[in-house]
Amino acid sequence: MKTYCSRRAVVHWARALRAVLVLSAAALLPGATVGAQETEEAYFKGKTVKLIVGYSPGGGYDLYARMVAPYLGKALQANVIVENQPGAAGMTALNRLYTSPPDGLQVMLAGGTAASMAQLVGEPGARYDLAKVGYLGLVSKSPYIWVVGTGSSIQVPSDAAKQAAKIIWGATGPMDGLSDGAAFTCEALNLSCKVIIGFKSTSEVALAIARGEIDAIYTSDTAAANYVKSGNARAVATMAPQRSRYFPDLPTIYEIGNLKPGQRWWFDFRANVDNLGRILIVPPGMAEPRLAHLQKATRQALSDPELIAEGARSQRIVDYQDPESTRQMAVSVVGSVTPERRQQIRDAVAKRD
Repeated sequence: MKTYCSRRAVVHWARALRAVLVLSAAALLPGATVGAQETEEAYFKGKTVKLIVGYSPGGGYDLYARMVAPYLGKALQANVIVENQPGAAGMTALNRLYTSPPDGLQVMLAGGTAASMAQLVGEPGARYDLAKVGYLGLVSKSPYIWVVGTGSSIQVPSDAAKQAAKIIWGATGPMDGLSDGAAFTCEALNLSCKVIIGFKSTSEVALAIARGEIDAIYTSDTAAANYVKSGNARAVATMAPQRSRYFPDLPTIYEIGNLKPGQRWWFDFRANVDNLGRILIVPPGMAEPRLAHLQKATRQALSDPELIAEGARSQRIVDYQDPESTRQMAVSVVGSVTPERRQQIRDAVAKRD
């Protein structure tokens, strides 16, 4: 009798164990994430999410953020508001975000180009690590354009080498894309240049060109299209391997620069940096379910046909790229440069005169 009871107990426990294993396996299936998704949806619903911009109102980043905010809010069922935190070409806001609570209520539309360059050269004000932030995706990327005043004698890049006086470039800060882009161009082409920083916005630099106070600006094709359309500026070359959608007839520096291998390296590297464009990021250390929910909402917002059409109408193109590809691009730009090249880059961007 004891033997019989023991066997029954074994059978009973074996069945119970199988039931537990079946339930555990079911918990690993995709449907098991529904509860987590519902929890994150409830968390964001009705809350206020700040979309931070590290530049003043009215600039390109600000306009992009205000265009994207309603669509991101719709995807999150939250109230997404734009908050401008200008300073140090976006670094002030990025530093703040980096140490903010990773609660999902602060998202930043960051300048990936400027942020990666500042970290790469060890800019003292860059107190963040792009390998550690959370990525929601890339909003847009633009090839950059070399723009001069309408009265400039520079028609093609080779004309710049013939200038008796230094070419004066304008920028907002030491690592704003405009400044280091100009520095790369001058270094690669061995031009005599001076970079003036301190302008409040790219638009102010464009006004200085129109007034004849400076000679050139290195800026995105979206901004350049507006400046050229106004009749106050002229495009010299597209500073990327591919032509710009806004300047289909404008040759690239690769087509008309007659580049030697050493020169080409500068422009190749710079094009990779410029491809980081405008990225949406969150503070480091965010819980995976919350980050995944934000990434999903970002993909939904940036894939919305209405947003894409609105961007096309206003020349603010949306080129969504997934979070992991964006992260890999940023990490590659910052981490793939040899110490020797890194020093060369530091030396080039440090030249102001």
